[in-house]
Amino acid sequence: MKMSVSEYTELYNRESPKSPWIRNAAQAFLVGGGFCLAGEGLTQLFLHLGAEELRASALTSLALILLSALLTGLGLYERLARFAGAGSLVPITGFANAMTACAIEFKKEGFILGVGAKMFTITGSVIVYGTVASVVYGLIYWITTQF
Repeated sequence: MKMSVSEYTELYNRESPKSPWIRNAAQAFLVGGGFCLAGEGLTQLFLHLGAEELRASALTSLALILLSALLTGLGLYERLARFAGAGSLVPITGFANAMTACAIEFKKEGFILGVGAKMFTITGSVIVYGTVASVVYGLIYWITTQF
């Protein structure tokens, strides 16, 4: 069966399920915003308890990583991600979830060949490309500020 591009496009548009994009965007916004709000609340709490700003930020990051790992271990982060979609990918919690999920999945293979080797299956590329990008951006910044 031979189709033209316009016939294929029409068939595709007619047969493809319609995405509830407004609902999906709202759910992603609420969950992602909730993570950000929790982070800001933790930062303010740590500041109120007497931590200096840099230490409060570090403690907030640690608390969000711990919360994400705990939710992943309890199987709740996956349910949250199914509801929120991309809203659950707020960088620090999404990254912690990816590492924890891989570690849990491969723990039966042992700590070295399982957890240690497989924990970076998904997140390794993020670390590599993030590091390379930061070096490239740093070089660009350095070169542009020299002249």
